[in-house]
Amino acid sequence: MANVDLKNLTLADLEAFIAGQGKERFRARQIFKWIYQQGVTDFASMTNLSREFRAELAAAARVSDLQPEVVEVSTDGTRKYLFRLEDGARVESVLIPDEGRNTLCISSQVGCAMACEFCLTGTFRFTRNLTTAEIVNQVCSVKRDADIRNIVFMGMGEPLANLDNVVPAIKVLIDNDGLQFSNRRVTVSTSGLVPELDILGASVTVNLAVSLNATTDELRDRIMPVNRRYPLKELLAACKRFPLPSRRYITFEYVLIRDLNDTLDDARRLVKLVSDIPCKINLIAFNEHEGCSFRAPTQEAIDRFHKYLLDKHFTVITRASRGGDISAACGQLKGRLESAQGSTL
Repeated sequence: MANVDLKNLTLADLEAFIAGQGKERFRARQIFKWIYQQGVTDFASMTNLSREFRAELAAAARVSDLQPEVVEVSTDGTRKYLFRLEDGARVESVLIPDEGRNTLCISSQVGCAMACEFCLTGTFRFTRNLTTAEIVNQVCSVKRDADIRNIVFMGMGEPLANLDNVVPAIKVLIDNDGLQFSNRRVTVSTSGLVPELDILGASVTVNLAVSLNATTDELRDRIMPVNRRYPLKELLAACKRFPLPSRRYITFEYVLIRDLNDTLDDARRLVKLVSDIPCKINLIAFNEHEGCSFRAPTQEAIDRFHKYLLDKHFTVITRASRGGDISAACGQLKGRLESAQGSTL
């Protein structure tokens, strides 16, 4: 029988696996705590299990781990981690400090198929989905380096295109016997896959962030091809359906691009689009990168857009650019390293 990576399993899955081994289901909880609360990857260290059971586990299963291939540290405290996976593929995670509340941005796919025109990750061809273990291991690895307060699925890939692995990973993250994150501290971002958005809401309780970036279908069709399948009307209807616990909001992310979507007319249309959805708005200045002709907005345009939304009584945050000295934009470190190595990944 092939070795089962236990980090691919939720607690319920692990209980079923242990029962299949002819053992008591409560042993799964013990193993789960060893893995996620003690950071143990060696069955021999799980001392509240019998020696015989530990040997059986070692023959039937394994506990995977990730070590970063490269870590870059910014002068502002941002840390960029590049992970090389077992098949040689690479993904990135970014740890962003904010007044002692570290947020970890993790990846869900190798590359991305969404082809958003402004996104560097979109220039990497989609290779494959990450496994549940590969998603969870990003968190486990960085936790050895720093305390983590928030988890955001905003790294490489479209999380909703990999729900078979993202949902189990979320369950591990928020399990009281697992990594013990509050579901209030876990956010999933999407470019707008409408059917999968409904599935996510029915499967787990998490925060939702929607990458909007345009206020007309014409522009969004151009810069975000997903809009051709699920135009703004359908996407916003799905946002209204999304189950939100009391006093929670959907976050609309809006990347401001000079002379493209940063005018007051854009701000007015944005207000009309989302005024009947409990939401807050994150404004993000476009991060210029090689191979893309888009330009960062002026500070004047950012301030004007921000003020208009505030005047309309929206909660709005203009996200400061972080880690500019360490290739912290998603995909930059991967791209730079693979270019230097002449890789075709």
